[in-house]
Amino acid sequence: MMRTITLLLFSLGGVMAAIPSANAGTTLRVETVVKMTAKKFQYSPAQVTVKKGTPVVLELTSEDSKHGFNLPDFGVRADVKPGAVTRVTFTPDKTGTFTFACDVFCGSGHEDMSGTLVVVD
Repeated sequence: MMRTITLLLFSLGGVMAAIPSANAGTTLRVETVVKMTAKKFQYSPAQVTVKKGTPVVLELTSEDSKHGFNLPDFGVRADVKPGAVTRVTFTPDKTGTFTFACDVFCGSGHEDMSGTLVVVD
């Protein structure tokens, strides 16, 4: 009988933690999970660093009203609603610094609601 080992990497403010999980099967899966909050007029964290080729799961929550999350360089777009966790998954295929922003008007100051995704080798 073979075992699957799932290794989840959690990143909060630049701290990474690995959590192994045993399941039936034969694969090893590694992903970076980043918990982010949105509120008028900021994301926290505002800068996220991930590795090229490693799947990324963003867990987005809103602390106040409906927001959007748009990371066009990777085709990522989601609504972020209060009281819910929105999960988006993608695998960065290029290195560099990329901008994400709120694309749902959330009041005066909305135009400054953005952050950066840094993808390293």
